[in-house]
Amino acid sequence: MNPEEILQVFRDAGALLEGHFIYASGRHGRQFLQAARVMQYPKYTEQFGKALAANFQDAKIDLVIGPATGGIIIAYETARHLNCRAAYTEKDGEGGMALKRGFALKPGERVLVVEDIITTGGSVAKSISHLIARGAEVVGVASLIDRSGGKVRFECDYHPLATLHLESWSEDEMPADLKNTPPVNPDDFLAK
Repeated sequence: MNPEEILQVFRDAGALLEGHFIYASGRHGRQFLQAARVMQYPKYTEQFGKALAANFQDAKIDLVIGPATGGIIIAYETARHLNCRAAYTEKDGEGGMALKRGFALKPGERVLVVEDIITTGGSVAKSISHLIARGAEVVGVASLIDRSGGKVRFECDYHPLATLHLESWSEDEMPADLKNTPPVNPDDFLAK
């Protein structure tokens, strides 16, 4: 799948939203990505997992990790196409991300970290730190969409399927059209 096909699937699934949104950072923007709306369709998830796995077919991956919650479904589907295990990291209560729930990790295992949308890369970076501390060899990162516009970097191969820069503004620098449009909570925005 090429980047435009990825973005079109998000549009078709009502997952690339248009309007006035307030991001987690507090900044305002005209677009919002809601990957969960795409992940509800197995046909899209299968296509995405296959495309993500294609970049790592020869990397001898033992385990695909998805940071909770956005990475869980797509990590599983990517692992299915790599014929390996899947697991996920979750918040550890100390500001990091960790494997819990009895997920095994042997020293030297080759791990791919997969995320749906990467904005700052924080959850992925925290997951990588935890995995390395436990002896894993993190061989790569993959995502459906790099929302940073290509600014996020990792200390390993990184392959997003698409890159999208979402413009954002602080409340005092918003364009007039956004100032005059009430913000919408993406969770309240009904898909087509």
